[in-house]
Amino acid sequence: MTSRMTAIAIDGGKGPAEALKPVSVSVPEPGPGQILIRVRAAGVNRPDLLQRLGYYPPPPGAPDGLGLEVAGEVAVAAGRWAVGDRVTALLGGGGYAEYAVVDARHALPIPDGFDFVHAAALPETVFTVYANVFEHGALKLGETLLVHGGTSGIGTTAIALAKAAGAKVIATGRGADKKAQALALGADVAVDALTEDFAQVAKDYGGVDVVLDMVGASYFEKNLEALNTGGRIVYIASLGGAVIEVPVMKLMQKRALITGSTLRPRSSDEKARLAAEVERVVWPWIAAGQIKPIVDATFPLAQAAQAHAHLEAGAHVGKVVLIA
Repeated sequence: MTSRMTAIAIDGGKGPAEALKPVSVSVPEPGPGQILIRVRAAGVNRPDLLQRLGYYPPPPGAPDGLGLEVAGEVAVAAGRWAVGDRVTALLGGGGYAEYAVVDARHALPIPDGFDFVHAAALPETVFTVYANVFEHGALKLGETLLVHGGTSGIGTTAIALAKAAGAKVIATGRGADKKAQALALGADVAVDALTEDFAQVAKDYGGVDVVLDMVGASYFEKNLEALNTGGRIVYIASLGGAVIEVPVMKLMQKRALITGSTLRPRSSDEKARLAAEVERVVWPWIAAGQIKPIVDATFPLAQAAQAHAHLEAGAHVGKVVLIA
């Protein structure tokens, strides 16, 4: 195996998409309990954009490089894995490269019939949606999920997982095209957030039990308005403001829960627990054909800058993936 590899670095440490440059670096060496993956594809996610801009530094102990999910073959084995096994994995960083190391417990087998590109589009969004919608949000059979940004990577995954679990879905998007796309992806109701009042649409539908929100403060009042008694609002980002003002009496009257979480800073043991739950619950849905990630575009690894620009433009539906 070669000792050098191509990886993507941020020229100057932070900057615009154009700051992403391919460089030659040493292949990382796996530590105890880690596997080395020959990366064939790597997912591109919004946290990568934030890290590139200097707003989302890696947690202690994580690789400095970009890239939170990959798919490929095991090159150095550990744990349950043998050399040559096809795996997809959740990383703390370093996925924009030809090789990546990861805790063996954070890798899952690539589902039958999946290519590397679609497998690489699974971990970050599936782990995020499962943890936030089903664990923190406790979405149940027959309940209604409101997901904002329904055509994003997270949004398309949330629609698919919620429908597989027997829930109903209301999805928002910005523009008539996004509304139509969300319906095509399986949402029961879609809302053009530019021209329609999503809270009123949700109430007309019977209200919602769980809200998955990446917008933040600017949507909070309407989220609470749309929420049924005993409902849960789960935050995973704050693109529209990070500070909310809570009307305590209304919160009490609705017996509502406001929560949220991040994925990357979780401990290795917690990620291992979550990986096992995802394999137990979600992988059978995938095997049954109920879930397949939507891939909007692929780019060669060396064109990571173009991939970031494409994601930032906001016209994508589903995931953007690099091919290594």
